[in-house]
Amino acid sequence: MRSIFAMLAVAGSLWAAPMPTHAQAGGPGTPWRGAGPQPCFGIDEFAKQCAAPARTVAIRAGRLFDSNVGKLLTDQVIVIQGDRITAVGAAAQVLIPQGAQVIDLHTATVLPGLIDAHTHMFNTPRPGMSRELSALIAVQNIQADLRAGFTSVRDMSSHDNGYADVDIRNAIDKGLIDGPRAQVSTRGIRWAEPGATAAANPLGPALVHNVDEARAAVRDQIEHGADWIKLFPGGAYSFEPNGTAKYVTTYPLPVLQALIDETHKLGHKTACHVFGGEGLKNAIAAGCDTVEHAFGLDQEQAKLMVQKGLYYDPTLQRYIEPYMDDNDDKATGGKYRMSSIFAAAVTLASKTPGMKIMMGSGADGATYVHGTQALDFEALVKRGGLTPARALQAGTVINAEIMGVKDRAGSLEAGKLADVIAVAGDPLADITELQRVKFVMKGGKVVRDDLPR
Repeated sequence: MRSIFAMLAVAGSLWAAPMPTHAQAGGPGTPWRGAGPQPCFGIDEFAKQCAAPARTVAIRAGRLFDSNVGKLLTDQVIVIQGDRITAVGAAAQVLIPQGAQVIDLHTATVLPGLIDAHTHMFNTPRPGMSRELSALIAVQNIQADLRAGFTSVRDMSSHDNGYADVDIRNAIDKGLIDGPRAQVSTRGIRWAEPGATAAANPLGPALVHNVDEARAAVRDQIEHGADWIKLFPGGAYSFEPNGTAKYVTTYPLPVLQALIDETHKLGHKTACHVFGGEGLKNAIAAGCDTVEHAFGLDQEQAKLMVQKGLYYDPTLQRYIEPYMDDNDDKATGGKYRMSSIFAAAVTLASKTPGMKIMMGSGADGATYVHGTQALDFEALVKRGGLTPARALQAGTVINAEIMGVKDRAGSLEAGKLADVIAVAGDPLADITELQRVKFVMKGGKVVRDDLPR
């Protein structure tokens, strides 16, 4: 009998033998010498199954929302080749190509894929949580967004997860995971409070003390892959005894101006988290591309935003949640609530001619569950004074416009990406229909189909 030492020696020699690399098996551009038929290759240059060949699909739509004009059209056909729309029009005028797969949505309302302009795919990590687990939760969050009909998102800071949102964005773009097309803002940039001595979290927001550091932080985040620069010109609010709202201001105006100017110089845009007061005034004066929240927005500021071509992203539902009222009731003895002030500001903005109102949720995994963001359409209509059509436009063409993707998203037109969703009812009659999305297609690929046939 062979000794255990001899057997271990043989086993050791087997483990020590060099394993073939993917290049030896036939990497990109060389004949495949691995298992099975010739594969395709991913962003890491390792083998993966090739995508199915592009096919022709035709969708019969009983009702179709034209987001450019804000109206429903009836009896429409959408023809799709691969990931693009090739034709849209009345069924009597659009020929369905022979051999096309036909998806019958004649009882449904068909809309362009929705766009949420303010998400947080990453939750703030709990103590001891690994970065890998944080990433898995982020994937779960973005997939919930996609199944809810949001085929594109603008993600507004990674919540102490560094530049991991760049990796998620790239993985979606390369087809490694399903999710909405994402524009990301990575760590964000905050003002370092005078006298603060705590070391900055390398995965959290960059902290700046002056103009030079501000410009450097912008450059660093764009070099790391940021699409947007997230800024924080204002912070918390409180009430004075007479009910006047007070708001915290952070960056000095010259620092905020430097942050925005450097971002624009590099061909990018800024989004400013601010509630009111001097911080809101500064954000508008400095030309922040999108003003987020703005509880205390007044008529003069709204008109100035229109003059400057700035966009307003209220994230209304996020800040009229019951816990907000609970906090205000506790702080003021039930006398004053920010939710009513905020809703009035959004209504004011909706009545300001030329104001571009966006739809952003602020979904963050803390108080706003991913996949439920259509609640914001309802809030914009029932608390913010928008018509259902305008609320829908906020989450389609308006968001596509400010995000620079109007040539490929936000409406159902020939040449654009085949991002298509459907609901059973009429969202112009009942905006809550958007909370019951039944069909989702992203780039010609059906992600969800729960409509009865």
